[in-house]
Amino acid sequence: MPDPSPAHDAETYGQAMDPAKEQFVSVTTFKRDGSGVATPVWCVPLDGGFGFWTSSGSGKAKRLTHTTRVVVQPCNGRGKVRDGTAPEEATAHVVADGAELDRIRALVEDKYGVQTHITRFLNRVGNVLRRRNRPYGDRGVVVTLRQAAEPPPQ
Repeated sequence: MPDPSPAHDAETYGQAMDPAKEQFVSVTTFKRDGSGVATPVWCVPLDGGFGFWTSSGSGKAKRLTHTTRVVVQPCNGRGKVRDGTAPEEATAHVVADGAELDRIRALVEDKYGVQTHITRFLNRVGNVLRRRNRPYGDRGVVVTLRQAAEPPPQ
């Protein structure tokens, strides 16, 4: 298991995550009690950070209504963070409609292609089997990465 607080050195510190090169990013949102919940998400580059889509019924969308604090780190599709990377503090806000949501949707569909159609289909099947109507990708989330600064004191 990777060290949750890796040492910051010249090789790892200050090298900001590049959302354009990442397939998945672990986004940790925080409950009211302060405990974190990490979720792997697709990501698309936006100015100063990245965006992703989610459902308005998801836990992460609900948690972002009371705090904008998130921690992000490159990961695989199952949420295992990549060795040699460090978690980064960031802020996030949910977008319900408008040009920003349209842009996130277009970028996700361009980057992930047929995968978006497969996951949309699986969402529909899950809704039928569970007798619910959870929307698919009806919210966008914009994550703003903090600028690299000096390493924290050790």
